[in-house]
Amino acid sequence: MTVALDINDLIPLFNRLFLQSENTLLVAGGDEPIYQPADEHHPHHRLIFAHGFYESALHEISHWCIAGPERRKQVDFGYWYEPDGRSAQQQRAFEQVEIKPQAVEWILSEACGRRFYVSTDNLNGDPAAVEAGLARFRQAVREQACLYLTHGLPPRAEVLKKALLDYYQRQSLFGVHLFAPE
Repeated sequence: MTVALDINDLIPLFNRLFLQSENTLLVAGGDEPIYQPADEHHPHHRLIFAHGFYESALHEISHWCIAGPERRKQVDFGYWYEPDGRSAQQQRAFEQVEIKPQAVEWILSEACGRRFYVSTDNLNGDPAAVEAGLARFRQAVREQACLYLTHGLPPRAEVLKKALLDYYQRQSLFGVHLFAPE
């Protein structure tokens, strides 16, 4: 079951947890998500997610949870992004970068009571290649999520997971739907 989630719950929760300790704000944005490090015009790092979508916020937060100190000094953590319609080689490179963030996102989604779907973010790619790669990618994300559950999440992800479980009162429900078939 998917619960209705309000981004107006997540933004202040994130900002209470991480503004003081990490100098980072979660901000609803427009078309494209982006991470902007603090600069001469903005005293705080800004994690800007797309269109006010809860799922976009969780995805961007997941990238931030994994990014180390040097990456957090760079716009969009220094990652490259190839637009939709990637070649098979570009898609494999994209998926390698996405395994860990999507595993974190899966766990955070479960903490909220939200169903998670892996995303290859390549709707205009070769349909046969996209479908063939989806099962492999889904399995890699699942394995990484299991590793995180067994060995621990990155510290910021763990803090947020606990806060989400408390906020949504899901401690006893956590894991019920974590690895349900999509």
